[in-house]
Amino acid sequence: MASAKILENKKAIVDEIKSNIQNSESVIVFTYQGLTVAELSELRKELRQSQSEVKVYKNTLFKRALDDLDINLDGFLEGPNAILFGKDLLEPIKVISKFAKEHEKANITVGIISGAKADLDVIKEYASIPSREGLLTMLAGGMIQYVRDLAVGLNMYAEQLEK
Repeated sequence: MASAKILENKKAIVDEIKSNIQNSESVIVFTYQGLTVAELSELRKELRQSQSEVKVYKNTLFKRALDDLDINLDGFLEGPNAILFGKDLLEPIKVISKFAKEHEKANITVGIISGAKADLDVIKEYASIPSREGLLTMLAGGMIQYVRDLAVGLNMYAEQLEK
């Protein structure tokens, strides 16, 4: 039987995992086996810029935290997994998706987005959404089209009045 100290440490880890999940907009589970330390360091550095972090926990402790939060990820928690906790919704998903494309050993398996389970297809959809700056540029480009059309119309009207 495990000692009280070991049980307390495990309980503290489960509480930490629950806290990380509750404070994160996006949680991504991915395999990391075969990646070098340098590659994982590169990923962690990129994620730090978007206030995200990668942690490795025992699957049993992660599953216990998920059970406490009523989230079912059975079937995805086998083998060595790393968990990405992102404060932002889109940016961490974009970073890990780009990383997984560049490094074939990293495979995204499942995620939790805004408290709900998200499979690989949903994560890929989120990864394909342009960044905030890109969306604002697209919006501005669409709005400028109307202003340009108005300017052309007013110019044509002014030329008609001159005749």
